Amino acid sequence: MEQSAWFEISSLVAAAPYPVTVLPADARQAAACLAALDITTRSWLGAVVANSGGLVIDHGWLRVLGSGHDGLPDVAAEMVPGAGRLVVAFDVMGGQFAWSQAEPGVQPTVHYFGPEDLAWQDLELGYGDWLEAMLAGAMTQFYEGLRWPGWEAEAASVALDQGISAWPPPWTREGKDLSAVSRKPVRLAELVSVHQDAARQLGFL
Repeated sequence: MEQSAWFEISSLVAAAPYPVTVLPADARQAAACLAALDITTRSWLGAVVANSGGLVIDHGWLRVLGSGHDGLPDVAAEMVPGAGRLVVAFDVMGGQFAWSQAEPGVQPTVHYFGPEDLAWQDLELGYGDWLEAMLAGAMTQFYEGLRWPGWEAEAASVALDQGISAWPPPWTREGKDLSAVSRKPVRLAELVSVHQDAARQLGFL
């Protein structure tokens, strides 16, 4: 029987310094997702797909994609054809984490596209190391500049297929202080698209 990485992941979930919800997995959808990605549960990504619809971390701020659940897409649906990029997580502000190869012949790493700078940043971590860091407490420092007093309740109140839109947006000088901007829930796909379009118009992509 294949040894799954889920034991390590579930141990980190149990010990996480902030709330983590393991969304239930649909066995048929999980199997289809594993087949589409051509991975096994020995890998951390495969274990997440097989054992969860996704992981909702830190009051819903980060949504790590699994086999899909209640408006949260499965990770296979987020493959970018021809781009060598697999989106593995979204955050509530419309940021994206993608597993991609920076250049041929090197191991793929997780990159982050954030709404505050509209650029892809190589975190120089493989998927397993990145997920371990997110579950072990790294989110607190990573997102320090994108949070405001009372963000926990606001993030927890939006649905899995929603994010929080800020106006003025975080990439503007006026939008840097998120406690002073107008915020409202919108469709997450729409929010991600707005950030991507802005990045293209400003010449960042």
